[in-house]
Amino acid sequence: MADAPSRLGRTLFSATLVYMAIDGFRNNDKRVDIAEAKGLPMADVAVPVVTGMLLVANVGILLWRFPRASVGAVILFFLGTTPVIHDFWTMEGQERQANKVNFCKNVALLGGAMLLLDEADGDASDDD
Repeated sequence: MADAPSRLGRTLFSATLVYMAIDGFRNNDKRVDIAEAKGLPMADVAVPVVTGMLLVANVGILLWRFPRASVGAVILFFLGTTPVIHDFWTMEGQERQANKVNFCKNVALLGGAMLLLDEADGDASDDD
């Protein structure tokens, strides 16, 4: 995973998600309120913990350190948060449209993470 396109792709992917995590910390109260409204237990604890996981995991992807664990954490983030937070099928009007767009973006990022996981698995088998 050392070639330039992979490095550039990893940088774009992880830098975007690092930004999302930092924004999450800056807007923690709003995100906790959303999570509470969705019925997430202990949202005041869960939201910053999951945001921290997203930050650390993407620094790992950027630096390509512990790539399987880092990418796995990102995949868990998207599998856990996307259908719960962006449940557009329960909404109407503009809120539905905005959440449908965010749902689709997250699904695309999930797909990108799955591709990175494939690369991480390939790197691990090269070490054997």
